[in-house]
Amino acid sequence: MSVKKIDIQQAVMAADMCYAKRIRERLSEKGILMVNLIGSPGSGKTTLLEKTLGKDGLRSAVIEGDVATDRDAVRIDALGVPSIQINTEGGCHLEANWVDMTLDGLPLDDLDVIYIENVGNLVCPAEFDVGEDHKVAISSVPEGPDKPLKYPLLFTEASAVVLTKTDLLPYVSFDQELFWGDVARLNPEAPTMKLSCYNGEGLEAWSSTIKKWLEEKRRG
Repeated sequence: MSVKKIDIQQAVMAADMCYAKRIRERLSEKGILMVNLIGSPGSGKTTLLEKTLGKDGLRSAVIEGDVATDRDAVRIDALGVPSIQINTEGGCHLEANWVDMTLDGLPLDDLDVIYIENVGNLVCPAEFDVGEDHKVAISSVPEGPDKPLKYPLLFTEASAVVLTKTDLLPYVSFDQELFWGDVARLNPEAPTMKLSCYNGEGLEAWSSTIKKWLEEKRRG
């Protein structure tokens, strides 16, 4: 009796790619940019959104991914920004089919940008296409400078690399030469930004990058 081996992971990811393609086509028709924020828990993803949403002149919405609770979504709701919570119930990343199901709950005719705040993780979210136009790698000063080479897929695939909590640099041992040198070796073309949501450093550059990506998408 012959035995046939089926690669289930490949089949699942292939099916999800169909959802990612559908999301991308739907948002392209409406001229909406989708940005996937990927970083560790506590790297400052939600705080970055709080500091920029509604202040950059763009009409935005947020899809929040968490293992449990809606605490980040509540913070976004307080800004008057449309948001939808996806709880993965233990899953370490969002998938395109879940994102696809949320789109009808967003005011797509009145949006410029949809941010996905992915589950706090530097590994799994980097492996999955959820229909985004750009992945953004977010790392914070307290995490240490070694993350790019320890988690190379994310930093290689990212359209931009953001270092947050830079106001802590005077108080934390963080080798910037090592961090940015590793980023440059993995992804020399990616824009890089230093951000502090505490003192506002880099927030204008962040907003300008989002507006540039939106303009490029709408130009086709």
